[in-house]
Amino acid sequence: MTTSTRRDGAWLRRFHPAPGAPVRLVCFPHAGGSATFYFPVSRALSPSIEVLAVQYPGRQDRRGEPGVGDIGELADRVVEELLTLDATPPALFGHSMGAMVAYEVARRLEREGIELPHLFVSGRRAPSRTREGRVHQLDDDGLIAEIEKLSGTDSRILGDPELLRMILPAIRSDYRAVESYRHVPGRPLRCPVTALTGDEDPQVTLDEARAWSEHTAGDFELKVYEGGHFYLNARAAAVMEAISARIA
Repeated sequence: MTTSTRRDGAWLRRFHPAPGAPVRLVCFPHAGGSATFYFPVSRALSPSIEVLAVQYPGRQDRRGEPGVGDIGELADRVVEELLTLDATPPALFGHSMGAMVAYEVARRLEREGIELPHLFVSGRRAPSRTREGRVHQLDDDGLIAEIEKLSGTDSRILGDPELLRMILPAIRSDYRAVESYRHVPGRPLRCPVTALTGDEDPQVTLDEARAWSEHTAGDFELKVYEGGHFYLNARAAAVMEAISARIA
């Protein structure tokens, strides 16, 4: 099995291609995150599950591109790429901002008549639960302080002023997308949904996570782990076990 990264268009990365896998998992990063955040997930789940990681504009090999500050537009662009792939059914996993993008992608794919095996939404309150935010309007120092609070950004990046200046526009664009998002009511999803959250996440209460049940006519499950917003870094094995149990 090859482990070289394969690029499927601008938006998708395959770190461990698994052409014989019966199911595909498409993973969506958090605000400021990149496709490589899901490299360990791909390594752990391949070859029984093929993992594709979404690469948003404005970071890593796409750092020369402007960020997209709108969740709906991000979803539209990802769906365009997914529709060019083979018919392997795609389950979706998104963390934080990625949960919102994954949800909007799921809505669009179901409107295309595609049956999704599962939607996993992590570290994010339900679309119908809104909090006002203005992080994207802060100056650079304020923005850096906010991302430090969540402990999800590599400390080597935060300690490298030149690298930090390169990625701040993408982070700001991501926060703009999240904070400007407003859910448009419509038909609930048909696919099962699992919401995952940390019990000390300042961004999500348990009630806000449980409210994801309102957005599907399928089965719903809430999984709660010890930890904060990036609980999944310390609980990766348990999270991947939960994913495999539902779609492998």
